[in-house]
Amino acid sequence: MNNGLRILKRRRAVDLALARQFLDVPVANVSDCMARMTAGGPRLQPYHSGGRMAGPALTVKTRPGDNLMIHKALQLAKPGDIIVVDGGGDLTNALVGEIMVGDAVNQGLGGFVMNGAVRDAGAIRAGSFPVFAAGITHRGPYKDGPGEINVPIAIDGMVIEPGDLVIGDEDGLLCVPFDDVERLLDAARKKQDAETVMVAGIKDGSYDRSWVDATLARLNCYIEP
Repeated sequence: MNNGLRILKRRRAVDLALARQFLDVPVANVSDCMARMTAGGPRLQPYHSGGRMAGPALTVKTRPGDNLMIHKALQLAKPGDIIVVDGGGDLTNALVGEIMVGDAVNQGLGGFVMNGAVRDAGAIRAGSFPVFAAGITHRGPYKDGPGEINVPIAIDGMVIEPGDLVIGDEDGLLCVPFDDVERLLDAARKKQDAETVMVAGIKDGSYDRSWVDATLARLNCYIEP
């Protein structure tokens, strides 16, 4: 088997109905519940008109600037899937554009994540289909390979296994490991509820800031009298 040119089967994937429950939870709340240790990196930005993304990952690892295996991933993807591509972060050639995004929309997929560049940015921005990418270029891709599908990939230290949950919003994107999805959904909802109470407290003046001075005291911070 050629390790640089292979297509594997996805052995498991987060349930789509469960994944879509994360559409009601800010990515920041999930991130807080993951100890703020994981992120897809600040270069990956949303290029669509807005809206949250959540779905199982179909992973692609490709040579920078080549989208042969992304085209194959579009053939294999199921409705709701997020095609997550490690293109090495290279911005020389775009990996997807308006045509491939349109194909994904027509198939009912959940989004694109490109550790690389996109093009046809105006058309992407005009639509609500989630597209996260590292940048933009007008230069098109090659279609020669090599590349791999349904292999573990990593983006700025964030590891994505095939079938993991991938979520995204205006703050960026995040991978939630398959085995942690249900636990983190519950934790993130509780975090969201707590923040709702905090926001209400700020508005009505009841917000308790005593923790600030308590923390400074614990740290032996000098405060000039």
